[in-house]
Amino acid sequence: MLLTIDIGNTAVTIGVFDGERLLTTYRLSTDSRRLSDEYGLQLVGLLDLKGIDPSSIDSACICSGVPPLTVVFSDLCHNFFGVSPLTVSAGVRTGLRILYDSPRDVGADRIADAVAALELYSPPLIVVDLGTATVFDVVNRDGEYLGGVISPGISVAADALFFNASQLRRVELVAPRSVVGRNTVNAVQSGLVYGYASLVTGMVDRIKDEIGRDAQVIGTGGLVTVIAGHTDVFHDINQDLTLIGLRLIYEMNQEKPARARN
Repeated sequence: MLLTIDIGNTAVTIGVFDGERLLTTYRLSTDSRRLSDEYGLQLVGLLDLKGIDPSSIDSACICSGVPPLTVVFSDLCHNFFGVSPLTVSAGVRTGLRILYDSPRDVGADRIADAVAALELYSPPLIVVDLGTATVFDVVNRDGEYLGGVISPGISVAADALFFNASQLRRVELVAPRSVVGRNTVNAVQSGLVYGYASLVTGMVDRIKDEIGRDAQVIGTGGLVTVIAGHTDVFHDINQDLTLIGLRLIYEMNQEKPARARN
């Protein structure tokens, strides 16, 4: 079985594949202070709850946006599963032609998303990943990665608002009944939920002007469900997109040894 690990700034998303079938997923809080043993014991316990024998994990693939945790999860794979993980970085085969000015600057999770989107959908494509950042990744009609857009995520914007405005308090990220809030809580909720739905709708419209109006729009990320019901731009929602991309990238690099030598 293949263990896939997407290390994000807010959450670590983990998936277990048996061939092409995704058996289960987990989301753990990102904390660079935690040690590999702490994460490892937690993960083994979660696998046990799902009836998955840790000894059945014979390979692993990692993408990371948090460099200190890359080493932590690499050690976890070695120590708890006896495997040497494939870490998506420069030099790893992805099958994706990247037209970014500096291809090395593209985050590994963005590459994984694009690889999975090309496998599952027809280009041109716009992948909207709503997490710590709200990221738009664009694949042209020829299946080439063009680039994208990065803006602050919903939670990041909310945190900045609450931190800098002393009279505003935290609110639940749900849509109020009307766009015009009749109280401060509803007004903030409207700005965050409807505001970001409009941001996504507007940016997708602008991107389509550049790559084609027939582009399919795929939503992913931990916060996509917050706005998915308030915009009609998404052709599909796939929160496992990054994990699927990691599986595909791993399969392209299978000839590399997976199990650590003793």
